[in-house]
Amino acid sequence: MSRPVAVTVRVPATSANLGAGFDTLGLALDLYDTVTIRIAQRGADSVTIRGEGADTLARDGSHLIISTLRRGLAARGVDVPALRLSARNRIPQARGLGSSAAAVVAAMAAVQVLAGSRRLERAALIDAAARVEGHADNVAACVLGGLTVAWEQGDGFRATSLRCARGVAAIALVPQARSATARTRKLLPAHVPHADAAFTAAHSALTVAALTRAPELLPDALDDRIHEPYRRRAMRSSCDLVDRLRDAGLAAAISGGGSSVLVLHDSTSQSSRTAIHREVSRLAGDEFRVLPLAINTSGVTATAH
Repeated sequence: MSRPVAVTVRVPATSANLGAGFDTLGLALDLYDTVTIRIAQRGADSVTIRGEGADTLARDGSHLIISTLRRGLAARGVDVPALRLSARNRIPQARGLGSSAAAVVAAMAAVQVLAGSRRLERAALIDAAARVEGHADNVAACVLGGLTVAWEQGDGFRATSLRCARGVAAIALVPQARSATARTRKLLPAHVPHADAAFTAAHSALTVAALTRAPELLPDALDDRIHEPYRRRAMRSSCDLVDRLRDAGLAAAISGGGSSVLVLHDSTSQSSRTAIHREVSRLAGDEFRVLPLAINTSGVTATAH
């Protein structure tokens, strides 16, 4: 059977860390980039982009999806003359909502399909994409959907997915200011106090419990001492917003490496959702775009053509 010559991949936005779950916890969100990749027989690689990043992302073979895809196909012994990428991006770029992880997952999922796989091998996809990203928190959520716990085992990356409790939803607060994860990681210390490590371990476990079975504990869960305090000077307005939200009794955290803020809430009725959205919008002011989002449960999807 011949291999496909085109594939369409849909990848969800993600929020990593969720407060205390540094480099471990991730959550898939109902906001997507959709990319179609076609193998062409001649010409140079080309990229067409609509939406987020249309004015800033590369339009040639240096685009992250194209370069990652070529390396992945070469590793499988698949040679392609040229690639055509068409992207509809809705995930904000460089805002802590997993845009780079989504691009890498999209590329690695396309590798599997274009190399002849009839269905996505998700464990292998997590490991391959995490090796490119350097950590698996966003990658795991993007691949599996839901709430994910990721870890490094031996020489590979692994993850498992958990279903959030009914009624749990998110609000992403997206500022104009961009943030580079590589830069904010340099602000983190090599060592943290034992008491801070114990505090963070407890709150990471509490976050899992709150999201899966006790959402009323979310305001107590999303607190951290090992990365958010050190990143404050790189994103002061975002951290100040987290403080205001927490003071109002809301569960808030820096999303991934920033600069977006994530609010998690439990609202099973329309009236409670409306009240929470109104309060979050008031506290965020005009500096942040407010995006109410459901939890994505399916992860990445890929369709061969």
